[in-house]
Amino acid sequence: MTKSKLLRMDNMGIVVESLDEAISFFTELGMKLEGRGMVEGEWAGRVTGLGNQRVEIAMMVTPDGHSRLEISRFLDPPVVADHRNAPVNALGYLRVMFTVENIEETLGRLSKFGAQLVGELVQYETSYRLCYIRGPEGLLIGLAEQLAIDE
Repeated sequence: MTKSKLLRMDNMGIVVESLDEAISFFTELGMKLEGRGMVEGEWAGRVTGLGNQRVEIAMMVTPDGHSRLEISRFLDPPVVADHRNAPVNALGYLRVMFTVENIEETLGRLSKFGAQLVGELVQYETSYRLCYIRGPEGLLIGLAEQLAIDE
């Protein structure tokens, strides 16, 4: 029997209370809104295990077109847990990280949308400058700026 192979990662999902605020934030970060709509009905609940559901989603895509973020706002059934303010060492999926060109300029722009540094902006050897921020609704987001590559 031939082993199947992984083809790609389609998207990472995030659940929010305000879809509009999240779209504005990730647009400012540099992502593009690829589409927005409702996912509802019994068929969707068969996938998620939630039964009949109504979810408004927005699909955001990175400039290179390779990575997507699916932002969801559950209308029914209601949200049952909140992990947004969990520390970075909590179990489970916790954050998404983006590579940016100018990390200070990016931080300045995102601060206008309420983003706050979690710790400090640090440099890892000669490779990267890194930080974690809390974005819309306290979401944990990593930012990385790749420094000049040694030849």
